[in-house]
Amino acid sequence: QLQLVESGGGLVQPGGSLRLSCAASGGSLRGLAVGWFRQVRGKEREGLSCISWKDETLYTDAAKGRVSISRDVAKNTVYLQINSLKPEDTAVYYCATERRPLSCTTFSVAYKNWGQGTRVTVSI
Repeated sequence: QLQLVESGGGLVQPGGSLRLSCAASGGSLRGLAVGWFRQVRGKEREGLSCISWKDETLYTDAAKGRVSISRDVAKNTVYLQINSLKPEDTAVYYCATERRPLSCTTFSVAYKNWGQGTRVTVSI
């Protein structure tokens, strides 16, 4: 069974950058759409980006301009680069795979195989 593990989170100062990783095991991410989301405690999970099965990318307004999603097929990993981090980016970041392989959306209900998340804290 496909399992995803996020990593790369941590404490970063405002204006800094992070690259989050979503590593898969038990199966291949090839041919699957992968999305990144974040969640602040007490709030709904927010979609950020999706990379489609053919590596087309999609970003929500919350992510445009500061976020970049990419895939390394050889490492079976999808990355999320976040630049110019702000305190309001503080959240737990999750990756997941689209239920419908040919689709690529930023709606959490469309996803499965959620990882455990990686915490990002932006603070001085």
